[in-house]
Amino acid sequence: MATINTHYRKLSAGYLFPEIARRAKIYQTQHPEAQVHKLGIGNTTEALTPEILKGLHAKVDALASVETYTGYGDEQGDTPLREALAGYYRQFGVSLESNEFFVSDGAKADAANIQSIFGEENVVAIQDPAYPVYVDSNVVSGRTGTFNEKTGQYDGFVYLPGTVENNFFPEVPASKVDLLYICSPNNPTGAVATHEQLAAYVAYAREHKAVIIFDAAYTEYISDPTLPRTIYEIEGAKECAIEINSFSKFAGFTGVRLGWTIVPHQLRCENSEEGELHSMWNRRQVTFFNGASNISQAGGLAVLSDQGLTECRNVIAYYMENARIIREGLKSVGLTVYGGDNAPYLWVKSPGDLTSWQFFDKLLHECQVITTPGSGFGPAGEGFIRVSAFGHRENVEKAVRSIIDNLQH
Repeated sequence: MATINTHYRKLSAGYLFPEIARRAKIYQTQHPEAQVHKLGIGNTTEALTPEILKGLHAKVDALASVETYTGYGDEQGDTPLREALAGYYRQFGVSLESNEFFVSDGAKADAANIQSIFGEENVVAIQDPAYPVYVDSNVVSGRTGTFNEKTGQYDGFVYLPGTVENNFFPEVPASKVDLLYICSPNNPTGAVATHEQLAAYVAYAREHKAVIIFDAAYTEYISDPTLPRTIYEIEGAKECAIEINSFSKFAGFTGVRLGWTIVPHQLRCENSEEGELHSMWNRRQVTFFNGASNISQAGGLAVLSDQGLTECRNVIAYYMENARIIREGLKSVGLTVYGGDNAPYLWVKSPGDLTSWQFFDKLLHECQVITTPGSGFGPAGEGFIRVSAFGHRENVEKAVRSIIDNLQH
């Protein structure tokens, strides 16, 4: 008799984005003449750059000829791309071996799949608020109890709240945990951990033989040279940290799909030998994955060229100018705004005693602007909204102008 994985029943209602769409649709039906502005999108909007297109087209053209056609590649990723990634990290003063990189079809899948190499009994700590995949993938793997509607938390998780008081980057856990999920620059708060903050996590992980799963998907948005771009800038991190990254927001690959995960040879946990976790992830990938698209990988290699990096960083500068426009506009009407300086997201405090959803509705109905309620990212997100800098400049400027002109105090 077939039975289901009952852990799926523990998942809290995944209502955030469907509920946003539902409320927006109701508003537009009731106000068909209104122009609704979107500042909640976490998706890139600008075109791929010429150097990337050159790389993609060259690979597509190669597939059109028997002499240059390629089928399956290495499950771990094409060797030239892995070598280029190792070169990319050298600019941060970090030395990694090319075979410590595993190329995938995106960071989201890796963030979910990576926990499969760890035991079900591992105690998991989650930075809160957090990207939902960290939580949900561990729930369906059986590492939690049920969802508590009153607290907005799962029994069995250790939540590490990011608050105004700690600049939205939490202290290390007070108790022993086994896996720690950290995202820096953070989605949704836009906060970036300092060297000192990451060093505290590395010291904690080494002491407790824990493993840090570090999501660095927004690294390229960091403009402050004093902030770390990778956890491997911290001494000892190779012994206790896995880093996940992506070309999605870096190069506009949200639809092209390409990412990577670094599992150092030195990485260990409580009951493993050196190199064992690396071997286990390699086995997982070659068993369950046939490798990322060879076309996408050609595009990724173009991104990491000198010209590709210059072009992609120009696009990132465009988005960060959007962030500046949004930040200055929201502050001009008395709103309290965090982030948006080293990340494409701004974390905006709800005025007065409004909840996240109440503030969302206020902006929708008064200003025709769609944002993302912070409570959808975890209990510590209550009382905030996330505003995204992804969008065409003209649309961003119209949205900000609508808030300045129409928000009622």
